[in-house]
Formats: sequence, C-alpha cells, structure tokens
Amino acid sequence: MNVKMEESWKMALSDEFDKDYFIKLTDFVRSEYMSGKTVYPAPINIFNAFNLCPLDQVKVVIIGQDPYHEPGQAHGLCFSVQDGISLPPSLQNIYKEIQNDLGRKSITNGDLTKWAEQGVLLLNSTLTVCAHAAASHAGHGWEQFTDSVIRALSKRKNLVYLLWGSYAQKKAEIINQDENLILKSVHPSPLSAHRGFFGNHHFSNANEYLIANGKEPINW
Repeated sequence: MNVKMEESWKMALSDEFDKDYFIKLTDFVRSEYMSGKTVYPAPINIFNAFNLCPLDQVKVVIIGQDPYHEPGQAHGLCFSVQDGISLPPSLQNIYKEIQNDLGRKSITNGDLTKWAEQGVLLLNSTLTVCAHAAASHAGHGWEQFTDSVIRALSKRKNLVYLLWGSYAQKKAEIINQDENLILKSVHPSPLSAHRGFFGNHHFSNANEYLIANGKEPINW
C-alpha cells in the first residue's frame, strides 16, 4: 500500500500496510470519502499526528478515541481543533488543568500543533469519522492499526503516556509499563473532569519525568 506518512513511522509500521485488515480499511475509508459523505479530517490530515511528530522524537503520548465530527474541527490531532474554531469542552478543561497545574494563563487557540512539534504524539484510536456521527468509523480496522502504533512505541523507553478515561486506559495493556511513565485519570469531558481530571497534575508530572530522564520538558 502507498501510504503517505512521515518516513520513520512508515518504516516502523510497514508490516501493517499489506495486512488484510489494513487493505480493507483503506478501501472502506476511500469509499466513504468518495461517496459524497462529509468525512473528517481532510484526507491530507489523516496522518497528521505522525507527520508532525516523527517516531524518534516522541516524548509524550496522549490517546484519544475519535476525531471531532463537526465542521472545521478535526485535523488529525486528538483533542486539537484548527485555529479560529471554538474550543470544545474537553479541550477547555485540559487548558484549565494546565492553568491550575502550571500557572499558565488562559489559552484561546485550540490548535495543538505546537505540542506535536515538541514530541507529543496526539493519537486518536480511530483516525476518521463521518460528519455529525461519532464513532461512525469505529470497528473498521483503525483500532488495530493504532494499537500497532503503541506497540511500535513500546520498543522505546522513558516515554510518558497520558491515559484519560477508561477507553484510553485499556491501552495500558500493550504499553511497556516497566520502562515508561503511565499517568491515568478520568476523561477531561465535562461529564467527568470534576471527578479527578482537575488536580491530576499530569502536565507537571510529565515534565518532571522528562527532565529526570535527560529530555527537554514540553512547553504546554
């Protein structure tokens, strides 16, 4: 399969591209885009998380579930929205915790590209979605592919994994827990943020771990 992806990731994941599930997934996603349906993100941004954050530069991994499914939001980075788009509630709460944890003033730009460029892999489990239809592309093979991404990362050590909510926390089963830092809390959604996301100090804890292991901290 001819997949347009940053070269280090493409090499690490090359075995996946010729597997039956990925071929079927590619056919499904292509047919969805060509059917006249509105599908997010734009095709050029499907692998944005990988293209902005090469494998050997990953320091922190944040795992989301599904791309945003309203106009102008999704651009291939979990929890991130394009510049000029109103902040979704979960991202508002992420920024509130950053302010509480690190003393940062309120942030109004929801584009997290700046995180990705510093080594934060913003990985959704499913990489495409139909407009106004959450999880509409779940169960078609994306989850198998993104699990292979986590397995590729598990060959490295001293990474920080931020697992927010039960869905993300299930991914801990395929992470090398002995040689990495795994931080868990409830999801930043308004439905759960007050039950343990606020006050989790994940951003300062991640930076302390990175510094202790000789890495540059993230400018959150």
